[in-house]
Amino acid sequence: MASFSSPLIPYIISTNIHACKQAERSSLLSFASTLSSPPLNWTSIDCCRWKGITCNKDGWVTHLLLPSKGLKGGLLPSSLANLTHITHLNLSHNSLYGSLETQFLMSLNRIEILDLSYNILSGELPLSLPSSNIQTLDLSNNHFHGAIPSSFFQQASNLTSFNIFRAGHNNLSGLLPEDIYNATKLEEIALPLNSLRGAISDKIVNITNLAILDLYFNQFSGELPFNLGKLSELKFVTLDFNNLKGALPRSLMNCTNLVELRLGSNNLEGEISILDFSRLSQLTKLDLRLNNFTNYFIEILVLPVTWLQPIHQPHRCNEDIDELQSLQALMLTGSFKGEGIPSDDDMVDFDGFQNLRLLSLVDSNLTGQIPVWLSKIKNLEILGLSLNQITGPIPSWLGTLPRLFFISLGDNRISGGFPKQLCRLPRLLYEPIASQVDQFEFDLPVIGGVNKNHIFPPYKLSFIAATIDLSNNNLIGDIHTEIGQLQLLRWLFLNSNNFSNVIPDQISNLKNLEVLDLSTNHLSGKIPLSLASLNFLKDFNVSYNNLQGPIPTGTQLQTFNAFAFEGNPRHCGAPLPNKCGLNKGIDVDNKNNKDVDNGLHQLPWFYIFTALGFIVGFWGVCGSLIINKTWRYEYFRFIDNLQDRLHVIITVCINTMNRRLRG
Repeated sequence: MASFSSPLIPYIISTNIHACKQAERSSLLSFASTLSSPPLNWTSIDCCRWKGITCNKDGWVTHLLLPSKGLKGGLLPSSLANLTHITHLNLSHNSLYGSLETQFLMSLNRIEILDLSYNILSGELPLSLPSSNIQTLDLSNNHFHGAIPSSFFQQASNLTSFNIFRAGHNNLSGLLPEDIYNATKLEEIALPLNSLRGAISDKIVNITNLAILDLYFNQFSGELPFNLGKLSELKFVTLDFNNLKGALPRSLMNCTNLVELRLGSNNLEGEISILDFSRLSQLTKLDLRLNNFTNYFIEILVLPVTWLQPIHQPHRCNEDIDELQSLQALMLTGSFKGEGIPSDDDMVDFDGFQNLRLLSLVDSNLTGQIPVWLSKIKNLEILGLSLNQITGPIPSWLGTLPRLFFISLGDNRISGGFPKQLCRLPRLLYEPIASQVDQFEFDLPVIGGVNKNHIFPPYKLSFIAATIDLSNNNLIGDIHTEIGQLQLLRWLFLNSNNFSNVIPDQISNLKNLEVLDLSTNHLSGKIPLSLASLNFLKDFNVSYNNLQGPIPTGTQLQTFNAFAFEGNPRHCGAPLPNKCGLNKGIDVDNKNNKDVDNGLHQLPWFYIFTALGFIVGFWGVCGSLIINKTWRYEYFRFIDNLQDRLHVIITVCINTMNRRLRG
């Protein structure tokens, strides 16, 4: 019998092998029709060729991936429930609303990856996980509320591939279901920024693969699990801003893979010296601040081991410091009271912390002088020693640290003068390199609120203002003219000291300056007219000095409140109520009178151009956001994601500064 083979057969087979099912095509079109957002352009016959869609060889839709597409509309279960073979569903970073119904979730009986994060979904969580094949479930950054149902993890012991569970940044409350500890394959539990409460069960040690435990800013209480150290795979533990109590378990030192350990703002207590922190050789971020630990400060500073010798044998301490070469941030703010800073004799062979970028020892009632051994930390960028009892002069070597841009020494008992060497901080000197100007960044998230009686939103900031804060000390002498060299400085606090003589005209060289507080000193003379060129100045205070003469008119300085100038008996002119003139007993020469007259003529134009600039700038930005949906979406997405970028701010320092500015 003769055989017949057509060359068209392979072509027919190849063109239909991925052709989608009509029912699934209808479901996808139904879903698209509910969206009031940029069109998906799903127009061709074969839905397997649509953007964001992947089918298997039989034409069933297996992947629906549309993250960050500006989708806006309701997540209607009926429109997606017919996708019975779907394994990957990613609709994250959109503006989808509605509830997540149990029936819809259960219809996804083959789902492996379900990512609905960064939407505006609301209601309670469904009663159960979607399928036994689930690997990743991400519901974070939505508006879900209520307790996690006790049945949610009922089948957890059967989930052989469930690795990631994220539901942070919602309004979840209540206890963690006990069955979550039966999901033994979990590698990440991320539930931060909710209102979850209760204790972290000892059963958590059953989750032997757990690498990320992220529960910060909840209401968890009780003690840390005694055998937490059995979780040897742990890399990130963020439990700050809860109500945890008790001592740190010794077993925690068995978690030798730890990279980040954040336990700040709890009620933890006990001695740290019994813990062998040197075993955590991978640790880069450590936050123990705002707890109730007790210990010798020298032991805390070097993160001691169990065999740590007393202070008079510092060579043993230095051996431990050598184990901490990867540590980048050490924050012990408010945790340790009444200890002395280790002297240079105690740290004679100090050679540790070579990668340390942030050192915050704020509000710890520390005594003694700033030691020379700190000068060996060449990578130090942020130094916070404010709100202590530190005495002695400001060391000149601070001006030699090549990366230092944030110095907070306020509210101490420091004496002496303003060292000229501090005016030559390498990081703040002018360099004609555009990339340097805004590079004051630090890769560590810190919560911007410490009042435990109120709920503060978290902020993970990407930019820290270059700052010198020497306020509330006993400094004397002149403010050196060399200060004009620090052209990248943004915040300068010299208030509440005993500085005298005139305000140097060279401050006007600090073109990036945003905050200048010189109040409560003994400064004399006039306010330099050149300060009017500081276009970015938003906070200014020279009150309670011995300044005299008219406040420069027709400038930005007159936009500040009168309290910024009060307490200078011989000061006059707006915004102060006393007018300048000979009848007030104030010497005003002809030149100054001319300046005042010119300023009065120029003042209306100043406000007119200011108003016009505001109107044009406001509508230029807001108008484009209103007209262009894509831009509007990207803008608000950018604002939202600022909270998740890794950076640090020394919280207590900034809060202190803000209190001064308001005061």
